[in-house]
Amino acid sequence: MTTIAYTVTGMTCGHCAQSVTEELERLPEVSSVEVDLAGGRVTVVSARAIEDGEVRAAVTEAGYELVGRV
Repeated sequence: MTTIAYTVTGMTCGHCAQSVTEELERLPEVSSVEVDLAGGRVTVVSARAIEDGEVRAAVTEAGYELVGRV
């Protein structure tokens, strides 16, 4: 299992968190996603190391910006 935390900007509410979670959970082998709205942090747990580009594309699709890893 791999756990990586990212900083994501633009999330302000529960709907934002749900949108990001849904997009990230669509990535192959992602087992869980945790969003910390107050800290602007998204933690992704997966069976394999997910490429940053995959995460960035999913976050962008949800309408937010991935700043980078925490």
